[in-house]
Amino acid sequence: SLVAAVLEHSGRLDKEHLGARVGRLSRRGEVCTMINKKYVEFLPGMRGAEDLVAQVEGLTNNIDQLKGHIENEVQRDLNVAGAEFTELKQQLERDTLVLSVLKKLQEFDTAVKEFQSALQEEQYVTAAQQLEKARSSLRVLESRKGFELKILKALGKELIVQTQNIIYHLWQEWQKLIVWKLPPSKGSSSLEAVVLSELHLHTVPPQDKDTAVPPVAAVLQALAVLGELHYKLKDFGHFLLQYILKPLILHPSLEPVSEEQPDVFILRFGSQELALDEASPMEVFDKIKLVFEVLHKYLLNVPLEQPGKGKVTLAELLGELIWEELSDCLIHNCLVKSIPTNSSKLEQYKEVIQSTEEFEKALKKMQFLKEDTTALLKYACNVNSHFANKKCQDVIMAARNLMTSEIHNTVKITPDSSVALPELPDPGSGDHLKMHRASNLHSGVVNLGSERRLSPLTLSLPTCHISSSVQQLVELAYHTLLEATASTDLCCLQLFSCVRDIFQLFCEVVPTYHRENLQKLPQLAAIHHNNCMYIAHHLLTLGHQFRYSSASVLSSMAVTFVDLVPGFRRLGVECFLAQMRVQKGEILERLSSARNFSNMDDEENYRAANKAIKQVLHQLRRLGMVWQDVLPVNVYCKAMGTLLNTALAEIVTRIVALEDISAEDADRLYSLCRIMVEEGPQVFSPLLEEDKNKKYQEEVPVYVQKWMTFKELMIVLQANLQEIVDQWADGKGPLAKEFSAAEVKSLIRALFQNTERRAAALAKIK
Repeated sequence: SLVAAVLEHSGRLDKEHLGARVGRLSRRGEVCTMINKKYVEFLPGMRGAEDLVAQVEGLTNNIDQLKGHIENEVQRDLNVAGAEFTELKQQLERDTLVLSVLKKLQEFDTAVKEFQSALQEEQYVTAAQQLEKARSSLRVLESRKGFELKILKALGKELIVQTQNIIYHLWQEWQKLIVWKLPPSKGSSSLEAVVLSELHLHTVPPQDKDTAVPPVAAVLQALAVLGELHYKLKDFGHFLLQYILKPLILHPSLEPVSEEQPDVFILRFGSQELALDEASPMEVFDKIKLVFEVLHKYLLNVPLEQPGKGKVTLAELLGELIWEELSDCLIHNCLVKSIPTNSSKLEQYKEVIQSTEEFEKALKKMQFLKEDTTALLKYACNVNSHFANKKCQDVIMAARNLMTSEIHNTVKITPDSSVALPELPDPGSGDHLKMHRASNLHSGVVNLGSERRLSPLTLSLPTCHISSSVQQLVELAYHTLLEATASTDLCCLQLFSCVRDIFQLFCEVVPTYHRENLQKLPQLAAIHHNNCMYIAHHLLTLGHQFRYSSASVLSSMAVTFVDLVPGFRRLGVECFLAQMRVQKGEILERLSSARNFSNMDDEENYRAANKAIKQVLHQLRRLGMVWQDVLPVNVYCKAMGTLLNTALAEIVTRIVALEDISAEDADRLYSLCRIMVEEGPQVFSPLLEEDKNKKYQEEVPVYVQKWMTFKELMIVLQANLQEIVDQWADGKGPLAKEFSAAEVKSLIRALFQNTERRAAALAKIK
C-alpha cells in the first residue's frame, strides 16, 4: 500500500510537470512569432540607415578633398592678392606724397622764378610776397616726416641767398631814399658837430626813368613783408634821435631849417646868433613839431600792411620805437629845467602845461602817438609836486642817511623820557599862537579842566631800546614841521608832504636795506620792532601838535599822520613775527632729533631726547639774554611764552601719540618733562635786575598756554589708573580741561596693560 501510494503520487507529479512544459512551449512559439514580425519590420529601416551612412562617408570624403584644395591653392592665391593690395596701397601713398612734394617743389620753383622776374622789374612788393610763398612751400616740405630730400638743403640755401639778395636791393633803395649827411666825428654831441648834420629825403622820383627810384611805399611794404622793416626803422629812429631831435632839445641855439627841391627834401640845422642858455618848453616843442610835420609829409604818412597788426602807418611804428626815449629826454632836459624855483612863478607855468598838451595833440593827429599816451602832459601838470621835491631833497637825503645807518646803536626810552615839543594850543585861544619850546610834558600831571587827573604815564611808551638813528629821524620830522609853520602856504604843504614822505620812505628802505640782518639777528628784529612802535607812537599826535601853531594852511587842513600808524605797527609786528617763526622752526627742528620720545628705556634714545630738551632750553636762554632790556616787558614775556609753549606743545603731541609706554619709559619721560618745568621759567628774564624777574617767572602759566597741559601730562605719567580717573572726574576735572577723552584713552592704553581694571577706567573716560 505504501508503494502504491508512492507510485500514485509520482504519477500525479509527472502529469503536472508535463502540463507546465507544454504551456511554456506554447508561450515560446508566440514570442518567436512576434520577433519575426518585428524583424520583418526593422530590416528595411536598417538597410536605409546603412545607405545613409555610406552617403555621409562619401560626402565627408568630398569635404576633405575640398578643404585640402582651399588650403593648398585658394588660400595661397588670397595671400598673394592681399600682399599685392598692400603693396599697391603703399605705392599709392608714396605716389601721393611724391605728388604733393612735387607740387610744393613746383610752387617753390614758380615762386622763385616770379620773384626773380619781379626783382628785375624792381617790383619789390611782389618780389617779397613771392619770396614768402617760396618760404612757406619750403616749410611745408621740411615738415614732412620720413620724407627727407637732399634737395631741401639746397633749396634752403637758395632761399637764404635770394632773401639776402632782395634785402640788399631794398637797403640800397633805402639808402637812396633816405640819405644822412653826418659830421666827421659821429660820436660828438658838440654844437659845432651836430650843426653839420643833414637829412635828405628822396621821395619824388626824377623824370629820368633809367635812374628812377621806386616809391618809398613799395620799399617800406616789401621790408614789412620780409620782417625787416623793424630793424631798418630802428636804425632810422636812432639816427633821428641822435642827430636831429636830441640836439634840438639840448642846444637852444639850434633850429630846424627845411628846404624842398624837385626831387629831394632837405632837413638841416640853423644856428641863432644870440645863443640862449636854456630854451623854453614852448620853443622846443615847436621845433620838434616842425620836424615831425615835414617827416610826416614826406615819409611817415605811409600806410603799411604789418603782419599781425593789420594796417598801420610808418609814424605809428616809429613812435613805438623812439617815443619813450624822446619823452624821457624832453622831461629831463626841458621840463625839469623849466620848473620854477620861486613859488610866485608857478602861475606862469600854466602856459607850459597848455603848450605840452597842444604838442601831444599834434603828435597824436599825425598818428605818432597813441590816444592814451600822456607822459609829458602828466609830468607838466604835476609841477607843484616837482617844485616841492626840490625843496624837500635835502630833508629826504638826510632821512635816508639815517635809515641806512646801523640799527644796533641804541638808546633807552623810558616812560618819563621827554622830547622838546611845541605846546599844544588851548581850543579857545584861536589860531594865532606863538610857538615856544615846550617844558617837560612829563614833569607833572595833565590837567583836563576838571577835578579828574590822569597819571603822567598814561599812554606812554613802555621802557625799551630804540635805534639812535630813529630817534634822530623823529626829531628831524618835528623840526621840519616846525619850519613848515613859519613858511608860506605852498612851502608849508611841501614840508608837510615831505615829512609824510620820510615815514613812507622808512617803510620801504629799512626793511629792504637791512633785510639780511633783520632775518638773521633776533636782537635787530626786536630793535626794529621797537623802532616802528616808537614812530607809530609819535605819529598819533604829530599832526595835531602843529595844526593850530600858526596862521598857516595847516590850520584849515586835516593835518594828521594817524593813517600811517597801522602800517608802522604792522611793519614792526611782521618783522618780529618772521623772526619768531624762524625761532619756532629751530625749536621744532631740535625736538625732531628726540626720536619721537619713544623707547626711552633705550639709552641712546634717552640721550637723544635729553640732548634735544637741553638744546631747546639753551636756545630760549640765549634769546632771553638777547632780548633782555631791549623789548618792552609785556612783549618780551609774550614772545618767550610763545616759544616755550611751542616746545611744550610739541613734546605733549609726541608723547600723546605714543602707542606703548613702559614703566621705565614713563619714568624717563617724566624726568625730561621735569627739566622743562624746572628750567623753563628761568628763561623769563626781561629785566637786568635778577630780583625783579622772579615776578615774571612765577607768572609762566599766564604766558604759556600749554603749561598746565604739560603739568597734567606729567601727573598722568606717574599716576595709576584710579588717580587718572580721579583727575578726569567725569569730564570736570583738571585733566579734562587740558586733554580730550580720546587723548586720555590713548595715554591709558599706552601706559597700562589690557586688563579689566584698564577697561573699567577707559569706560569712565567719556
